[in-house]
Amino acid sequence: MLALCIAISSATQDIAIDAFRIDTFPKSESNKLPQASAMAVIGWWTGYSLPGYLAFINADSMGWNGVYYGMAGIVVILMLFTLLVGEPKTDREALQAAAEARHSKVVSNRVTSWLSVTVVEPFLDFFRRNGVQVAITLLLFVFLFKIGEAFLGRMSITFYKEIGFSNEQIGYYSKLIGWGATIAFTLLGSMVNVRFGIVKGLMIGGIAMSASNLMFAWIAKVGPSEQLFLATIIVDNFTTAFSTVAFVSFLTVLTGQAFSATQYALLASLGNFGRTTLASFSGEMVDALNDWSLFFIITSLMVIPSLIMLYSLRHYFSDLLDKAKHSDESAAPETKSESSN
Repeated sequence: MLALCIAISSATQDIAIDAFRIDTFPKSESNKLPQASAMAVIGWWTGYSLPGYLAFINADSMGWNGVYYGMAGIVVILMLFTLLVGEPKTDREALQAAAEARHSKVVSNRVTSWLSVTVVEPFLDFFRRNGVQVAITLLLFVFLFKIGEAFLGRMSITFYKEIGFSNEQIGYYSKLIGWGATIAFTLLGSMVNVRFGIVKGLMIGGIAMSASNLMFAWIAKVGPSEQLFLATIIVDNFTTAFSTVAFVSFLTVLTGQAFSATQYALLASLGNFGRTTLASFSGEMVDALNDWSLFFIITSLMVIPSLIMLYSLRHYFSDLLDKAKHSDESAAPETKSESSN
C-alpha cells in the first residue's frame, strides 16, 4: 500500500511538472522546446543522481532508514519552492468547456459527462488530430524508443556489483560523476537539437544511445576497471541526455493544449511501461543468456524498430510543427486586439 501511494504521488508530480512545462512554452516557438526540455531533464536527473550519490556513500554507515529520512527532508524543502511558482496562462478552461458542451449532448448525467471529458476526450482528441494509423505508429515509437536503455538501466547496479565495483565506486561514478555529465551534456544536447531539429536529434540520439550500450559489454569482458567505468559513464550519460532532450521535445509537440497533462501522461506512461514492466524481465534474460556482453549487445539493437518508425514519420512531424507555428501566428493579432480592448 505504501509503494502504491508513493507511485501515485510520484506519477502525479511528474505529470504536473510536464504539463507546466508544456503550457509555459507554445509549440510555435519550437526552437525553445529543446531548451525547456533540457531544464526538465536536468531537474529530474538532479533529483535522481545527487540524492542517489549521497544515499550510496552513506548507506553503510547510516543505514537505509537514515538515508530515507534525509531524502524526506529534501522533499519538504523543495515543496516550499513549489509554492512560489505561478500558473501559466492558457486557453485550457475554454477548450475543456467546449469539450464538456459536446459531451453533455450525448451524456445526460453531469458526473458521467465530466468523467468522459476528463478520461475519454484526451484519447479521442489525440487520435482525431493525428489519424488512427499515425497515432498508433507514434504510440509504438514512444513505447519502443527507450526499451533497450530501460533493460540496461534496470540491470546496471546489479551488473556493477557482480563485476566487482564497491558501493562507494558506484555512488561516485554512476551517481555523482553521472549527474555532472548529464547536466553538461543535456545543455549541449539542447543546443544541438535547436540546430538540427527534433527529428534529426532523435535519430542521432537514438543511434548514439544504442552504440553506448556496447561500452557496458566492454566492461563485462575487461572487469572492474575504474578508467573504463568512468569513460562508460561519461559516454552513456552524454547519449542518454542527448536523446532524452529530443524525446521530451517530441512528446511535447504531440500534445494538445486542452489536455496537455493527460496526453503527455499517456505518452510518457507508454515509455515508462517498457522501463518498469517489460524491463522487469531483464534479470531473467541475463540468467538465460548467462553472458553480460551478449545482453548489452542485444539492448543496443532494441532501438532499431523505433528508428524505422521515426524515419517513416519525419515528414508528418515537420508538417505538425509548421501547423503549430502558423496557427499561433494567425491567433496573435486577435489576442493583441483583445488585449487592447
